[in-house]
Amino acid sequence: MPRSKRYQELKKLIDPKKLYAPAEAIELVKKTGSAKFDSTVECHVNLGIDVKKSEQSVRSTLVFPHSIGKTKRVAAFVTGEKEKDAKDAGADLVGGEELIDEIAKTQKIDFDVAVATPDMMPKLAKVAKILGPKGLMPNPKTETVSPNVKKMVEELKRGKVAFKNDATGNIHQAIGKASLDATSLLENFTILIDALKKNKPATAKGTFINSVTLTSTMGPGIKVDVSGI
Repeated sequence: MPRSKRYQELKKLIDPKKLYAPAEAIELVKKTGSAKFDSTVECHVNLGIDVKKSEQSVRSTLVFPHSIGKTKRVAAFVTGEKEKDAKDAGADLVGGEELIDEIAKTQKIDFDVAVATPDMMPKLAKVAKILGPKGLMPNPKTETVSPNVKKMVEELKRGKVAFKNDATGNIHQAIGKASLDATSLLENFTILIDALKKNKPATAKGTFINSVTLTSTMGPGIKVDVSGI
C-alpha cells in the first residue's frame, strides 16, 4: 500500500543514514506527529540478546516522570482492610473471590492491569486462562503481587509500565504523546534507555543496544544515538 503524500513529505525531513542526538530526534518526532490527532511517540529498541536463552530475556518495570497519555484502569484482587487501601489509592475495580467469580462467569475484563496480594494468587488460578493470554495475570516479576496494595496501585496510576523483549529481541514502548513538551518527552526517553541498560543480562555478549528508533503514530522512523545516555 503506497504511503500518503503527507508521509512522503515528512520523510524528507529525516536523513535515514543519520543517527540523531536524542533532543534533536524528539523535536523531529514531534514535527512528524499526525495533524489529525494527538500521536503517540513510540520507542523501538533492538537488543543484542539471544532470545532462545531464557536467562537473556529483558523484563522490568519503570515509572515515567511524565504522563504517557493514558491512565490505566487498575483492578485490585484483595480482601478485608486491603480493599480500602486499594480504593483510596485509586483502583478502578476492587474485590476478592466475588470479583474472581464474576470474571469466571462473564469472561468480561474491564481493566488494563491487575494487582493482587499474595494470599489471592491461589484463588486467581480460577481465571488464569482468561487473564493469562491477555497478559493480565498478576506476577511478582512485574511487581503486581505484593502486600503493599496502596503502593502498587498508586505507581500504576502514576504511569508505571512493565516492558519485556518480544520474540525477535525488540522492545516496543510508548513514551508519551506528541503534544507533551520536548523536555518531558526527552526525560521519559532517557529513563527508558537507562532502565534497559541497567537490565542488561549478565550473559549477553557484545553490543547490547543495537539500534533505537523513535516514531510517532503513522510517522517515519528516526534513528537515535544513545551512546551518551
